[in-house]
Amino acid sequence: MKIVSVYNNFFKNNMFMKMLLIFSMISIVTIITLSYIIFLSVSDSTIRRELAIQKAAMEHVDRYIHQQYESVQNMVRDMHQNESLSANITYLMNHSYAEYVQHMTNGYYANQDDYSADVLKHFQNIMDRNSQINQLMLYSAEQQDLSTFNQHKQFRKLDANVAHSYIPDVMAMETPNISAPNYWIRKEINQWDPALYSIRVPINNTQTLRNLGQFLVFFDSEGIGNALDNYESNLKGEIVVLSAKGTVLFDSNNHYYGKKYPYVNVADSLFDQTDMDSMKKEQNMYVNKFVSADQGYVVIGTVPVEEMAETYAGIRNTIISISIVCILFAVLVPAFFIINFAKRTRRIISFTQKVKYGNLTARIDDPRDDELGQISHSFNDMLDELNLYIERVYKAEIKQKETELVALQARINPHFLYNTLEVIRMRAISQGARDVGEMIYSLSVLFKSLVQQKKNYTLKDEMEACRLYLELFRIRYKDIFIYTIQIDAAYYQHPVVKLSLQPIIENYVVHGIQTERSDNRLSIVVEETDDVVQVEVKDNGKGIDPARLTEILEELERPEESGQMFGLRSVHSRLRFLYGPEFGITIESTLGEGTRIRVRYPHTEGTGV
Repeated sequence: MKIVSVYNNFFKNNMFMKMLLIFSMISIVTIITLSYIIFLSVSDSTIRRELAIQKAAMEHVDRYIHQQYESVQNMVRDMHQNESLSANITYLMNHSYAEYVQHMTNGYYANQDDYSADVLKHFQNIMDRNSQINQLMLYSAEQQDLSTFNQHKQFRKLDANVAHSYIPDVMAMETPNISAPNYWIRKEINQWDPALYSIRVPINNTQTLRNLGQFLVFFDSEGIGNALDNYESNLKGEIVVLSAKGTVLFDSNNHYYGKKYPYVNVADSLFDQTDMDSMKKEQNMYVNKFVSADQGYVVIGTVPVEEMAETYAGIRNTIISISIVCILFAVLVPAFFIINFAKRTRRIISFTQKVKYGNLTARIDDPRDDELGQISHSFNDMLDELNLYIERVYKAEIKQKETELVALQARINPHFLYNTLEVIRMRAISQGARDVGEMIYSLSVLFKSLVQQKKNYTLKDEMEACRLYLELFRIRYKDIFIYTIQIDAAYYQHPVVKLSLQPIIENYVVHGIQTERSDNRLSIVVEETDDVVQVEVKDNGKGIDPARLTEILEELERPEESGQMFGLRSVHSRLRFLYGPEFGITIESTLGEGTRIRVRYPHTEGTGV
């Protein structure tokens, strides 16, 4: 019963509380489910990321070893390309060191050779360029001897025939190009450092292609470790390189040099797939394996399960803590916002009730910009526009009536005025005063256009009234005043406010024209910019003093009529009342240079006034 009572009191007719209850239940179940999935995903992603880092390091190791193999091949290629060096190497392999020295001396004095082709200097240059080389060796298949050049720049020629060692048998066997140094060669040169690997390339006669022997290079395994310096801070586990016989060529942790590697059977690995996707979990170890079957070595990366688990040991507790915090936020924060939304919604409902009963001054005080705030702002803006529209239409009608009243003061018995002006015009023409006749004609047509009542008053009508007015003064100030009107026919039927340009023209004639000048000029240009039809009236008259211009601009912006500047202010205020604050007139003037007045009309207006 209590549950039913709680539901009826708090949830049944409360949409926001229902939303809060449903959202809280969904959030709790979703957060718990997602937390478990995220834990599984993050732990798996962590493992894959660490293995991917190790995999990239293994690829870097493989590239490094291949680069060293390529460098050895390039050494042999350079020997063959230098004919003098190739001949000296062949001579050294087939003769004693004393005979080689005598050969080099004889060649120098006979100007047939120089020391640039000296084998020992060539080997010294090679070791200077590559600090990872431990030993350089030339094995002669014919003489069965071994010429060595170590990292201390010491040269020795050792007898390695079958009677003394198994080196000839070793050299005759087909073995991988990259391997561990052979035991018998180690014994012969007394080099027992386990952190070495050997690269062997055959040397053939360039003419007959007959095998002359072998070129061996021992590299320090430390160089492979240097290739991993960029991964040292992020690399987990260890990386080893094993030869085809399972000998450790490189060990990143120095644990298995001289020992058998326990985790991978290399003999089987050489026949496994050679890609990097052969990751396995064996003996509590994650094992990555990269096989280079053509060169006969295997790169192996291992990470203990315990070490890998340390990388995400804190994830579970973190996820649990975050889940609890998320549940609290998912319940409490929405509850706070939903209750707040409910209060604001009730205020909006109360406000609409006030407007419903005619209170247009009511406003919603909500400064926020969310959806409810936008609804509130929209209601406020709608009421502002409604009140402004009512005021605009009312005041515009008053202004129009005032303008028409002023025009009517000059229209006493217009028909009598037309007839009288026509009689005067004909009388002037009959007496030979044609210019007076033209002025009277323009004046009569102008009066007729002013008193004529048209339903739709267009820009063409206003321009014609301006033209007739200007024509009067063109005849009056013959030879010292000209005017131009530029308007595209496309704007002829554009509706405008009546008498919105003529007062501006009249101001120029009254205040701006300079009768002592012979180049008085006024231009009217109609153009369209950004969906606004703009009429620019420009003259080269007296201009306006800056202080007076400031007074004029202030007068235009006054909210109430002050009795000054009736013409300009009437135009400006009527345009703003009818079309909005972005329309009306703007004035620019420079004293002694002229004035520019722009009148802005909306592109689409409806009907003229």
